[in-house]
Amino acid sequence: MRIMGLDFGSKTVGVAVSDALLMTAQGIETIWRKSPGKLRQTLARIETLTGEYEVDRIVLGFPKNMNNTEGERCRKTLEFKELLERRCQIPVILRDERLTTVAANRSMMEEGLRRENRKEHSDKIAAVLILQNYLDLLAFQRENHSEE
Repeated sequence: MRIMGLDFGSKTVGVAVSDALLMTAQGIETIWRKSPGKLRQTLARIETLTGEYEVDRIVLGFPKNMNNTEGERCRKTLEFKELLERRCQIPVILRDERLTTVAANRSMMEEGLRRENRKEHSDKIAAVLILQNYLDLLAFQRENHSEE
């Protein structure tokens, strides 16, 4: 089984998936929608991808403010989480995503990707960072648990 990572934005959802060994995250795609409230096609695409990749859980980026408070984006993300769980019938885990978009943009700058092409990739890369952070946590927990 694999784990899927999602970076949920107002117009896009970046999608990443783990390898079967749960060691690395790979970007799959960015799902675009015409308006923020139109989620039916987005949910259908995610459901299709969870089946294709045999995903047994989803890690969803949770966009807390830098001072650890929850704003409007958090509320929308929680609503999206409920819709995802209902649609896909698999657990959705929230994961702090602060600074992932900044890190994604920095990575693309370092790679020399032109500014006008970055938005196309930033959400997918942010999803990779969210998922990789979670996979690293799982590896750390396994490592520490085996030492007991």
